[in-house]
Amino acid sequence: MNETNARQRAEALLQTLSTEEKLRQLTADMLFDVTGDYETRRDPLCGSYRNPGHFMHYKRETPASPAEVARRIARDVSLSVKAQPHGIPPIENGEALHSAQWGMGTNFPQPIGLASSFDPAMTRRVANAIGAEVAAVGVRQVFAPVVNLVRDCRWGRTVETFGEDVRLVSDMGEAMVRGFEENGVIATPKHFADNYAAGGRDSNYSDNSERTLREVFLPPFKACFDAGAGSVMAAYNGWEGLPCSANPRLLTDILREEWGFGGFVVSDYGGVEGLETAHRLADSLAEAAAMALKAGLDVILPFNSIETLREAMRRGLLTEEDIDRNVLRVLTAKFRIGLFDDPMPDPEKADALVRCAEHRALALEAARETIVLLKNEGVLPLQKEKIRRLGVFGQSADLIPIGSNYSGPYGTPWVGDDAPTPLQALREYLGDGTEIITGPADAIETLASTCDACLYFTAIVEGEGSDRSDLRLPRVTVHTARETDGGVIVDAATQEIREDQEDAILRLCRANGNTAVILLNGAPVDMTAWIGETSAVIEAWYPGEQGARALTEILFGVTNPSGRLPICIPKHAGQLPLFYARKPSGRGVAYCDDDGQPLYPFGYGLSYTTFAVTDPALTLTEDGAAVSCTVTNTGGRDGTEVLQLYVASHHCAVMRPEKELKAYARVTLRPGASERVTLNLPQDAFCYYDARMDFGLHDGRHTLLLARSAEETLSAFELTARDGRLLPED
Repeated sequence: MNETNARQRAEALLQTLSTEEKLRQLTADMLFDVTGDYETRRDPLCGSYRNPGHFMHYKRETPASPAEVARRIARDVSLSVKAQPHGIPPIENGEALHSAQWGMGTNFPQPIGLASSFDPAMTRRVANAIGAEVAAVGVRQVFAPVVNLVRDCRWGRTVETFGEDVRLVSDMGEAMVRGFEENGVIATPKHFADNYAAGGRDSNYSDNSERTLREVFLPPFKACFDAGAGSVMAAYNGWEGLPCSANPRLLTDILREEWGFGGFVVSDYGGVEGLETAHRLADSLAEAAAMALKAGLDVILPFNSIETLREAMRRGLLTEEDIDRNVLRVLTAKFRIGLFDDPMPDPEKADALVRCAEHRALALEAARETIVLLKNEGVLPLQKEKIRRLGVFGQSADLIPIGSNYSGPYGTPWVGDDAPTPLQALREYLGDGTEIITGPADAIETLASTCDACLYFTAIVEGEGSDRSDLRLPRVTVHTARETDGGVIVDAATQEIREDQEDAILRLCRANGNTAVILLNGAPVDMTAWIGETSAVIEAWYPGEQGARALTEILFGVTNPSGRLPICIPKHAGQLPLFYARKPSGRGVAYCDDDGQPLYPFGYGLSYTTFAVTDPALTLTEDGAAVSCTVTNTGGRDGTEVLQLYVASHHCAVMRPEKELKAYARVTLRPGASERVTLNLPQDAFCYYDARMDFGLHDGRHTLLLARSAEETLSAFELTARDGRLLPED
């Protein structure tokens, strides 16, 4: 239903509701135990619920089927509709970072991997599949995508993001929103607006200026809203003196009055309680709730008792007018997604859809695009017919490469038939013709020296509650993500690291020169100690349930790697924060013991074939400019080049970043084939905020850089902006 009709129906319904009914629409509940007397403990009058499917698998011998989850959620919805005087259905919500997280949905690559594809169309297809699997069981709001940019990869939640670049994060966020919303699922980009602080510390107070927010951290959210996101989640941290969940500058002035956002705002879990506890602003939960609702927040998650709202009204902290404003937004969203007209899921449809053959094939296709080849000194691809003994080491070789972050239901690891570990995928591919050699770290030299080639799969725990100060691979420890006040539904990720991984890699590389290191991780790692010894490095991220098959294909040349880094990889933590789109320094970026440059730059990635980029040309268009060129596959394998177009601005009214990605394109070609490619830049690509914070096409000079990465320029062109027009350089 369109926004206008939804709002009209919501306004009509609002007029018929009592104050008590209105308050009920702003309440929320979440029960961890959905067994036994669950239905008597569940308040059927809440407006929103954390869906019970997320908790149904806990302590069960076998996972709940999609049909079971759908029936449970349908029962919840039915109980609520019957209990409501006006039959208002609730919103059942949940996570969908890279999988429909109510249970064992198709598990796609983590977002940092999806960003490596530089393929928003693929990401939209992935989000469409996730959205379909979410809606199939009756979950109608998801807390995704994460569109916070990462400028300091010590932040534990880097794995949840699309990396460091404004353009790429905006495009990927937009793609995910469209994929969710076209299934009647409310997308909730998060965390609005700046979710970590100096040092990569999660949810710490942000010292970023409004200029930095507008230039860097806000554009991805605006892209999501323009794509139709019906909700947004406020961040835990504070900015400009107030917590984001009670910040009228963010939630009212910018979000609603400036941008015209018509959806509803939800708190992060426990975020409103934090106004009293963490931020020490409110004297009670009632005051905290009132501060948030009056500032522009609408729904307090995951728990919000009606008694809290009653107290706020008794104390005069909230008025009927305040409540009407908040409730109207929630009701409008429910009408917009058709919740009143079709609130019930179909259990049979859920069983047929979830992890269907089409979705598993898409998981494999996506994984192929996410994997980045960082280094290759002639080792890869391996030749199947020449490998009689393959050494496979590192404990992640025997884990499904999905990552522990938002990957399964509460209290239960994600499982799925036909989802292999790397070791299983290698055995499946190689068959009986190759012997796979495995063993403990202390036997590496002895075993590796007898092999034709060796692989090492790294292990690390990352995610919410796991910020790092050391980027090196962890060694001989029980590595546990610390508990956080807000991460109440994220299991504390624990993994026993059984070996000194850096030492194991060094000994393996020295024992066998044909060694490739496969990084299974969610954020850059410090490779300084061993990068000079290994012959090949693959950045696989967490490529999802079919990622082990995709990895095997790339290792043996069945698939040519095409991923590109969505975030630069520093040499070590001492360089952080580190990102390519920095503003000019008055002195330089080097240290006395370090050149300040990353080990691998943003946009970087190798291929098994080669490409020539010829005949570049610049043209001015009605709406901006375009750069075209001819791309030719000059090697002997099918392959994909990822062209990148950056703009470097100078002689402007204010300092601008040294360069910024503004357009990109994946070009897939057979050996010897060519294609003419055009990268279009709308006029906005040359606009910026001037000293008065007015956004527009202000005067300046712009160098257009056709490139393979942020550090490898192929061609350059010059344009001038003058008096609101783009002109060719004189």
